[in-house]
Amino acid sequence: MKAAPFAYVRPTTPQDVVAELAAAQAHGEAKVIAGGQSLVPVLAMRLGRPTTLVDITRVERWQQIETADHVRIGAAVRQRTVERHRDLGVPLLSRALPWIGHREIRSRGTVCGSLAHADPASELPAVALTLGARFGVNGPKGTKELTAAEFFRGAMTTALEPGEVLEYVDFPRARPGQGFGFAETARRHGDFALVGITAMVETDGDRVRRARIGAFGVADRPQLIDVTDAVGELLSGEVQRADAGRVSDALAEAADALVTTGGDKHASAAYRRRLVRVLGGRELISATQRSMRRNH
Repeated sequence: MKAAPFAYVRPTTPQDVVAELAAAQAHGEAKVIAGGQSLVPVLAMRLGRPTTLVDITRVERWQQIETADHVRIGAAVRQRTVERHRDLGVPLLSRALPWIGHREIRSRGTVCGSLAHADPASELPAVALTLGARFGVNGPKGTKELTAAEFFRGAMTTALEPGEVLEYVDFPRARPGQGFGFAETARRHGDFALVGITAMVETDGDRVRRARIGAFGVADRPQLIDVTDAVGELLSGEVQRADAGRVSDALAEAADALVTTGGDKHASAAYRRRLVRVLGGRELISATQRSMRRNH
């Protein structure tokens, strides 16, 4: 099939983007397009029939990456651009990006586009939630910032209201004493994950002060849970000798809380819970090792 007829505009400033969205919404449905890796297939199959596409790729300010105590990624920045950035300072994001689709997809797809799409099996929403990223939103009522927990509402559902656009995302840069881990399991590389895990550990010397794991592909939105009480003692001390099996077993309660989706033709709920325990235990150990190395 081919897309239904639509109007196409390509504004050059944030103000013009908001104005074009408002004008289009008054006469039908408007959609923002940047990389188009999620939207174009939907149009081609006529699962969506917007009356206007607002292309944001000519907004110069949204094509930039700004690095300070945080990393601000504009709405039109390609995933591949971020992946190849040499001084990003966000290890979890750098670890996750190569797992998104294939190189050709990342060369067109944008970071903010993936976040706004909010697929529950995609990597970037889980990374944003784990790191406490902040989302800059522009719309008819002005600008505002939302936390990742506020932004994601459900499967393919965000806090963006009609006429609003996600104009940037801020990721905090890693601090000394922080370590991160990332893993996912899929049927084939490039497929959406059956289960994906993010891990974040903060240490003081050889003691774990805080440990969290995030999960995606297991619920209608990315999940995050603190597991310090469950695994903190197991990870502290000589973490190189930590027993991955014991750490995984200690995550049983967390896995039950994280996996809220039922089984499907790809994996049962029980299999997903097992993957959360196994991948989570392994990545928590790796994150702790990296954290302790950053302390020295």
